[in-house]
Amino acid sequence: MEAKNIKVKETVSANKKLQERDARALLKAANSLIAAKGKKVEEFDTKEKISKDSVAAMLGATGNMRAPTIVAGKKLIVGFNEEVFEKAFG
Repeated sequence: MEAKNIKVKETVSANKKLQERDARALLKAANSLIAAKGKKVEEFDTKEKISKDSVAAMLGATGNMRAPTIVAGKKLIVGFNEEVFEKAFG
């Protein structure tokens, strides 16, 4: 984030385990979700409906939200993929 001069407004400690209800709350405020798991990137339109697939894409194998989770306006980005970050934050 610092390399791209992105200002972080809030950081949540990894000790605080965010789960499905937290994911749903973030999705309610978002219009879109980009979920990256390695090279796999999924995009979801969340304006009108929050799908089970979009929630599942935000959660790891333990049921906790994956990191990093970034809220950029009405866009939600979960997970790390270099191309996604370049496109979003260039």
